[in-house]
Amino acid sequence: MPFRTLDDLPADLAGKRALVRVDLNVPMKDGAVTDATRLEAAVPTIASLADRGAKVLLLAHFGRPKGVASAEFSLKQVVPALSDVLGRPVGFVADCAGEAAVAQVAALADGSVTVLENTRFHAGEEKNDPALVADMAKLGDLYVNDAFSAAHRAHASTEGLAHVLPAYAGRSMEAELKALDAALGAPKRPVAAVVGGAKVSSKLDVLTNLVGKVEHLIIGGGMANTFLAAKGISVGKSLCEHDLADTARGILVRAEAAGCTVHLPWDVVVAKEFRANPPSRVANVNEVADDEMILDLGPHAVEALGDVLKTCATLVWNGPLGAFELEPFDQATVALAKTAAALTAGGTLVSVAGGGDTVAALNHAGVGGDFTFVSTAGGAFLEWMEGKALPGVQALTGDR
Repeated sequence: MPFRTLDDLPADLAGKRALVRVDLNVPMKDGAVTDATRLEAAVPTIASLADRGAKVLLLAHFGRPKGVASAEFSLKQVVPALSDVLGRPVGFVADCAGEAAVAQVAALADGSVTVLENTRFHAGEEKNDPALVADMAKLGDLYVNDAFSAAHRAHASTEGLAHVLPAYAGRSMEAELKALDAALGAPKRPVAAVVGGAKVSSKLDVLTNLVGKVEHLIIGGGMANTFLAAKGISVGKSLCEHDLADTARGILVRAEAAGCTVHLPWDVVVAKEFRANPPSRVANVNEVADDEMILDLGPHAVEALGDVLKTCATLVWNGPLGAFELEPFDQATVALAKTAAALTAGGTLVSVAGGGDTVAALNHAGVGGDFTFVSTAGGAFLEWMEGKALPGVQALTGDR
């Protein structure tokens, strides 16, 4: 996957204006940032460019203003938190295009860091309008994309600019692309994939793509119930998409043809109520009562899956195995995540995980920092698992 990085830029960037697409779409409450993870991810790229003397101009969206400027969605409110994380002053320009912005940028000092106003205040951003792209490009001499989380969108600031300015991948983007290539692009084999979550319908493309790319497909969460039902097993009142039985059977047929082993649980944890700590029991999948719900994988299934991971060289993980937000139905996710982390620490497994629920689940298990790579991207990570081309990435590689 050929793409230029910051290492391909000169050591001295004094006098150069670097337009850097970052992810500043952070959660806020009462005017304060409540989770600075995305800000922290941008630090290596911003610092590298500023330390080389470039004027660093940050492009980002915030919320869904739908092409209308408003104080509610202004990136100005993110500036103090970004400054704290960077440990250096951060300026602000009240637009990301236009002659006024050009004049303000011209007056900035080399090595300065400045946030440009929300790209989505312009209706042309999400339309990838060539006129807006041209106006944005007037602000910069080079373009850096460091927002993998927005790489699945062909917007002016995520894709358009890469075609009109010299384009490079930032440090965060570079790390994402290298990790993803190691996971599914050119992985060490055998490869296992864990796919969990509530509904098969939301991950049909993921499952269809993976059966042709991995040796072991581990299905958990509510999705596993749909596959069990498709095999004629009664799942009681569990969350289950019975109307997708034929689809599930089709995926199993494709997996067999591709030499991919699909792992479904043979023991499960069931309860009659969906809440924390209700009366529950471990049951064989063939012994689920009509008034019971499957809410987690059972201990024997988890032990067997751990043995599967011990035979693999690469793991891709998306989604929890059970209703991990409710105790005790977090146990399977926690146990298998700890096994994966231990194998990673031992040097036998390359582990890559991503997706919002996945990050939360791994952090809940206390191993979020122990996988080889954990992507904080949601939609982009999912589309990558679906085998789809990501416009923001393609524009960097020249594969257009």
